[in-house]
Amino acid sequence: MPVVLRVGPYAFLFFSNESNEPPHIHVERDDNMAKFWLDPVRNAANHGFRNHELNVILNLVKENRDLFLERWDAYFNG
Repeated sequence: MPVVLRVGPYAFLFFSNESNEPPHIHVERDDNMAKFWLDPVRNAANHGFRNHELNVILNLVKENRDLFLERWDAYFNG
C-alpha cells in the first residue's frame, strides 16, 4: 500500500493489486476510507466520511491530481 501523500490527517494511497482499474486514489483517516477516480476526478466509494469532509477531500484530490496520476503511472506502468 504505497502512500503517495499525507495532508493533515489524510493518507492518499494506492493498493498494489489494482492496476487493472482506471487510475484512482484511496484516502484514509482513522477507520474511514474513500476512493476517488482521477480522470475525471469524482468519488467512487465512501466508507465512513461525512459529506462535508468528502468535499474537503475532493478538493485535495483535485489539487493533487497531476501528482497522483504521475505516481500511478510510475508505480503501475514504470
